[in-house]
Amino acid sequence: MPIDKSWMQSGRSSEDYFAGVESFLNYAYNHVKPDDSKIFCPCSKCSNRYRHLRYEVHKHLLYNGIKLTYTTWYLHGEGEDDDSDESDESDSDNDGHDVASTEQDDDMHGLIEEGCPQDPNGDAHKFYKLLEEAEQPLYPGCESYSNLSFVVNLMHIKGIGTMSNKAFGMLLTLLKNAFPFCEKLPTTTNGAKKVISDLGLHYDKIDACNNDCIIYYKEHANATQCPTCKLSRWKGQGKGSKKKGKRVPWKVLRYFPLTPRLQRLFMSSKTAVDMRWHFKDRVKDGVLRHPADSEAWKSFNQIHESFGMEPRNVRLGLATDGFNPFGNMNLHYSIWPVLIYPYNLPPWMCMKEPYVFMTLLIPGPKGPCHDIDVYMRPLIDELQTLWEIGVETYDIYVKQNFQMRAALLWTINDYPAYAYMSGWSTSGKLACPYCASNTSHRRLSHGSKTCYLGHRRFLPSDHVWRNQGSQFDNTRERRLAPKRPSGDDVINELSELREITHGKD
Repeated sequence: MPIDKSWMQSGRSSEDYFAGVESFLNYAYNHVKPDDSKIFCPCSKCSNRYRHLRYEVHKHLLYNGIKLTYTTWYLHGEGEDDDSDESDESDSDNDGHDVASTEQDDDMHGLIEEGCPQDPNGDAHKFYKLLEEAEQPLYPGCESYSNLSFVVNLMHIKGIGTMSNKAFGMLLTLLKNAFPFCEKLPTTTNGAKKVISDLGLHYDKIDACNNDCIIYYKEHANATQCPTCKLSRWKGQGKGSKKKGKRVPWKVLRYFPLTPRLQRLFMSSKTAVDMRWHFKDRVKDGVLRHPADSEAWKSFNQIHESFGMEPRNVRLGLATDGFNPFGNMNLHYSIWPVLIYPYNLPPWMCMKEPYVFMTLLIPGPKGPCHDIDVYMRPLIDELQTLWEIGVETYDIYVKQNFQMRAALLWTINDYPAYAYMSGWSTSGKLACPYCASNTSHRRLSHGSKTCYLGHRRFLPSDHVWRNQGSQFDNTRERRLAPKRPSGDDVINELSELREITHGKD
């Protein structure tokens, strides 16, 4: 028997809506485990991201209204009955109409959802198993902490308090002896790190030259000195040095792999459906509310059809800038995080802290400046793999494995950081990346600074401001706007570049 969902379109003060909320709650709680008292809340604010008790969900639905795009109650049991009317309809003789409507209303891979569910791939199965173990209560009856959350909090305290590994291990041993019923609590620092790293929360340490010439990565992984400036990889290990003891590198780049984090967005039931938002739930009325509404997004999908046909492929943005980690405004120390934003998510999620991924932490004390390319290499290699090959990922929403690919579409920077990331200097005579060699510039005779006054070139040829020289620089503007360089023009200019040697003198 089909489910009556017409009440979802009724006003929140109507009798039909009140009765519909009750019928929805009854339906949802008929499909939960007997010992589970919470369900996902489909109100317009929670949007199936948070679990609440029945009375809380009831209150939210009355106050906030139900999410109107939630027409298939997949998180509340719909689709679990094998002999439902919907599955009967999908087997009817009118297969062509069903396929067309499925592709139009859901997504281009909607037919997959009607197929047999697949088991998670190896990585996903391992992740779910470890997550299940890590989310066990810290001890029987504990409601405040799981084993994972307790270890994460301890590691946070260790980092904030600059606690040594030895002191942290002693603390873990003391806790284990004092609370023997915490059976799964690790007793060493390495054991605590393993609990976190097994869930894909690890990072890699990559040594770097103190002059930013290279990072000791791939072909330089085993090198003991920089091939460019000949500086030793280790502090106090210069030519002829016989110093013994633990070797300390000059700089350490911390790299947080991006791939497992993107995979977890599909492996979590709370975010898997939201990764399709740009395709299924976005309002397409010509108003720019999200990057998916932009011409760049649409043009990219047209040029790369195989990528655009899979709505689960991830579109990314990248942002970076330097800051002083010690809470003051001086420039004696500058550290550069590199952040990745997954733009498949809706606008109220994609810019929030839980979904902003730090992939690189470039060390100080001096910023990398134009040598930032050296430190970006591990991330660029991973992005190339995600673009060209992709990675097998388990989608819990449709219970299917698929080949996830990703593309970096945008970078977000201020003007100085733009110069470092793009390689185009944003200071001096040719500071405008749009005008390039046609930049209109003038050096002030007294201030000895460069100013830019060619903006009237972009006005229509008959615009009155073109003739009002007294209001600008006492000249009439007859020039047309500079021609925008094509992709071939840019490639030709890049082919003339000489080989670049990174590093500070």
